[in-house]
Amino acid sequence: MNIEFAIARDTREIPVSTPLKSLVTNLSCLLAFSLLSSVPFSYAQATLKPLPLPSIVQKDGRFALLVDGEPYLMLGAQVNNSSAWPATLSKVWPTAEHLGVNTLEVPIYWEQFEPEQGHFDPSFLRTLLTQARQHHVHLVLLWFGTWKNGSGHYTPSYIKLDEARAPHVIDAKGNKVDSLSPISEFALNADRTAFATLMRALKSADPQHTVLMVQVENEPGTYGSVRDHSTDAQRIFAGAVPATLLTVMHKQPGTWQQVFGTDADEFFHAWMVAHYIGQIAEAGKKEYALPLYVNVALRDPFNARPGSYESGGATDNVIPIWKAAAPAIDLICPDIYMPEYAKYVKVLDLYHRPDNAMFVPETGNSPAYARYFFAALGHQAFGFSPFGMDTTGYVNAPLGAARINDEALAPFALNYSIFGPMARIVAKLNFEGKLQAVSEDPEVHSQVLDFGAWKATVSYGLPQFGAGNPPGGNMTPDGGAMVAQLGPGEFLVTAVHARVDFEPAIQSPAKHRQFVRVEEGAYAGNAWHFERIWNGDQTDYGLNFTSVPQVLRVRLATY
Repeated sequence: MNIEFAIARDTREIPVSTPLKSLVTNLSCLLAFSLLSSVPFSYAQATLKPLPLPSIVQKDGRFALLVDGEPYLMLGAQVNNSSAWPATLSKVWPTAEHLGVNTLEVPIYWEQFEPEQGHFDPSFLRTLLTQARQHHVHLVLLWFGTWKNGSGHYTPSYIKLDEARAPHVIDAKGNKVDSLSPISEFALNADRTAFATLMRALKSADPQHTVLMVQVENEPGTYGSVRDHSTDAQRIFAGAVPATLLTVMHKQPGTWQQVFGTDADEFFHAWMVAHYIGQIAEAGKKEYALPLYVNVALRDPFNARPGSYESGGATDNVIPIWKAAAPAIDLICPDIYMPEYAKYVKVLDLYHRPDNAMFVPETGNSPAYARYFFAALGHQAFGFSPFGMDTTGYVNAPLGAARINDEALAPFALNYSIFGPMARIVAKLNFEGKLQAVSEDPEVHSQVLDFGAWKATVSYGLPQFGAGNPPGGNMTPDGGAMVAQLGPGEFLVTAVHARVDFEPAIQSPAKHRQFVRVEEGAYAGNAWHFERIWNGDQTDYGLNFTSVPQVLRVRLATY
């Protein structure tokens, strides 16, 4: 309930004398106090003293997502595509709780939000917000509009059935493709109006900022044709490249073909899709200035053949085009469904840019993907979110489960159980550039992290003990480690199925590493709570981590 609106409405409805107006005003104040006393404290606090909006900030080449004014680490999960209905939410929350997420990604369908042309229904949004607050999680909303995985399947029926005004992409042979054309002003205006209305409704319904970010469209672009070859598209393609893009790409004026040659088709479609979405994002941000992002269906980072991937989306080769065409989009995010270490880490490298904050909004939900939480963190990601995390029974849920599947969820839940209590601390250290993290490479069984005066070596697998007998890799590569510098010779360390050891950066027979103190404990907010000291077998051959959630504060010296 919007308390301020209710009070204003009630006072306006009684146009009477001043004394009675005063009485009504006083009664209204008492009513407001009573209502505030009966709702959760967070809501009352948000009403009395507005909290700062979530935002993406940059400092010294690093990014952070600020929530309540402080860096935030998003321990996320995304539900299946068709799980965002009131009747289905009961199959979502148990999985979120089992995983220990602090943020859930949930779609808002255009056809759901605008069931009839010009009629908008925010009832599911309000239901979702209420239940998220009850389960103490934040939300990221995913707008399934003109594009969802390249198609227009989530558009309202008045868009689907009006091919004259909302045409499909036409391929080079003149055939229709299952993707709406970015040339359509009718579809653009309708999507823009719906999204702006959604953002206005969200601003009104969410004063406590349960929603942290909004994704605009979903994996936009086109499969089946590199670009639109319709008559209208051909006319634009034969015209001049926009001056803004020429400046960004350092090109001289000309037509698309003259300027970009063999890349012309792909670059043209990227510009058209990005410009379309940029206008939608701009309209939404005018209503409510939350961070907005687009997610990307990727191309193979080592073997990218045009036509083998979705064209028009923000693939790594057209990120500058997207940045120029859609400035209202705050960041571009890769959906990573490549379990191979070399490909996964290469994608992180490509999207970890000086002009782009790192966030992994979708990744695979098989156990093979869990270790990449560490690699994403090491690329300064502020969030990580496996896909399909609910018990609707759909095949994209872990092992297609219609119940919670402990085996499938355990590696993700382990990561979140480690990082949940110290998420704010880790986010702050990452934003300050004091954190490094890695995932296990099955081809290389150890990795070195350079902290200036000290080097940390992460190695994987068994045996865990014995001098000169380093681990040789896990049978299934599932290890990861994080090391963050707290001060000179002092580190925060955690890992899964890995050994972490230290040595002075300058090697000398007269200098050997010694552990002055290794504390196991846990954070509660910003406070460290000591549990025990590691020594003997626990430190003689480095710091050995299994699948038990353990966090260490380590103080080093030499002898």
